Order: sequence, then C-alpha cells, then structure tokens
Amino acid sequence: MDLTFKQFRIQCTHPFGISRSTHDFYDITFVYLEQEGIIGRGEAAPSKRYGEYPNHVVDQLKKINHIPPFNTAVEGDTWFMSQSHGIKSLEAALSMAWLDWWTQKNDQPLYEYFGADPTHQLATSFTIAIGDLNLIPDKIEEASPYSIIKVKLGVNELEDKDIIRRIRKETDKVIRVDANEGWDLETGERMCHWLADQNVEFVEQPFKADNLGDTALLKHKSPLPIIADENSMHSGDIEPIAHAFHGINIKLMKCGSLLDAEKMIQLARKYDLKIMLGCMVESSVGITAASHLSPLVDYADLDGNLLINNDPYAGVKIHNGKIILPESPGLGMSLNSDIENLL
Repeated sequence: MDLTFKQFRIQCTHPFGISRSTHDFYDITFVYLEQEGIIGRGEAAPSKRYGEYPNHVVDQLKKINHIPPFNTAVEGDTWFMSQSHGIKSLEAALSMAWLDWWTQKNDQPLYEYFGADPTHQLATSFTIAIGDLNLIPDKIEEASPYSIIKVKLGVNELEDKDIIRRIRKETDKVIRVDANEGWDLETGERMCHWLADQNVEFVEQPFKADNLGDTALLKHKSPLPIIADENSMHSGDIEPIAHAFHGINIKLMKCGSLLDAEKMIQLARKYDLKIMLGCMVESSVGITAASHLSPLVDYADLDGNLLINNDPYAGVKIHNGKIILPESPGLGMSLNSDIENLL
C-alpha cells in the first residue's frame, strides 16, 4: 500500500473568530492510501489549542515507510494509530483514509460499516463566528438554508449579549451557543439564564477544561443543557466528566480514530449523555468522514466545509439543512470540478 500526502490551505469565506483567536485560513494535510487501484482519502486539520501544528503532521507522515498487509479493518486502524505518535489530527486522517480504502474494497459505504441508517438525517447547525458585528445580517442570510444557528461567544458578557440581540433582530431560528471556555462561573450562570429566554437549545463548553468543578455546579443550576467540547477529547474522558455535563461533542480531530469516535458514542449512551458530532474548519473529506456517524448521534454541527470557499472535494450534501450521506462505497468522495486543479 502506498502512502502519499499533500498540504493545502483552505480559505475562510469570512474571518473565523472564536474567544481565543481569529483565522482567515487554515493549513490542512490530505492523506492518500492507494492499493489495487483504490484510493482512500483522509484529512488532518490540526489545532494549536491541542498543541498540534501542520508541520507536526507532515514530519510524522514522512516517517511512515512501510505499511504491512492487514486482515481486518480494526487491525489496520490500530496500526495507523500507532504510527501517529499521539498526533490526533494525523490519527484521524489515517483512520479516514484506511477505512475509506477498506470499505471501498468491500463495496460498502462507510455508514454501513458502522451500522448507521442513512435515512436518519440530522439537521446540521451553521456557525456564526465572532467577528465584525456589522456582518451579522450577511451571515444570517448565508445561513438561510439551515434551521439551526451555532453562535460563538465567550468574549465578555456585554458583547456576548449584543451578538445574540443582533442575531435575534434578523432571525428567530434555534441557536446553539459555544462559549469556547470563555466564561467564569458567575458569568456562566447569568448567561445561561438569560439565554434560556432567547430560544437557545444548549450551551457548549462554558468554562476552561480544567475547571470541571464549576462545570458540575453549573450543570445543576443552568436551565439549559451543558455540552462538553474541550473536556471531551477521546473515549477515556467520558466517565470522568459524565457527572458535570448533559452531553458531549465528538470531533475526529480530537479523538483521532473513527473507531474511538464510535466507542465515545457507546460510552455516552451508557452514561445517558446526549451526543453531538462537531468539527474544526475542514474540507469535505473530514466532514464527510464524520457525517457517516451522524445517524448514531443526537446533534450535528458539521459545517466546517460550508465555511470555506475553496473546497477541493465533494462528498456529504446538505438538503433543506439536513445531512445527506453519499451512497457510493467508502467515504463517497469526488473532486470538486470547479477547483480540482488546485490539488
């Protein structure tokens, strides 16, 4: 099996701002596994929040010299995990590429491998990032095909409320709030009670990940469900945080292997936690891989590819705001004919 890779810069349609930073672009790496005329594709979208950078991904890929044959999908996924040396975004990319190749070889869509029902179509939210407040009407217009809006907050209480008020002048759609670790306990309590009157569905990661004690206190005081993001990195996190949250967010770039994402789903069900599938700003390769798990969860926030203007691939589709999975084997990817010459 041959391994190749290509670095690529995805451009944000608007500056993408959260409480920690703002970006106009992100550097990702596409990974390709090829054998028997079949190409498996994956994507690494590293985040400096988790200590990962594009050069880490590329340097580690260069060290993978020989890929042995595998008898099962799990065997291959485990081997590729070992080659990632703890770089979760690389682990995710290799897992995607391997399982894309494996399921193409076995002539089945990836969702079928996971026992997911593609007719169970979730609505995905569309993200309104922190940025120029004067652009909110334009962003709401862009979000018109989607029934749910995700809003990045966590700047400060005054500005956070101003953002919500401005959005409410434009639309009454359901809002999901992501505070990106930006609040303290007092602010979180006030904001959750205030947001409960603004047609908000839940609040994601109100406090820093190391402040689990305050999160547990807020869980019992908040009228809104509290969803873990930075506290929900991989399957080993579920049991220690279950008492402090109502639900978890699963991102492939955090947990790595698609098989660990499946394990997170199983554990979350065991602890009666709601489950959301989330993403970084990614191309359609990463978003499509995550989408194949979407029939197994409660919420989808899989819009990373909708926030860029130079996506070289096409895979999962959105129709009336709902996720439509590709029916072809594997991930179901194809080149975007408009800009395929960029690769």
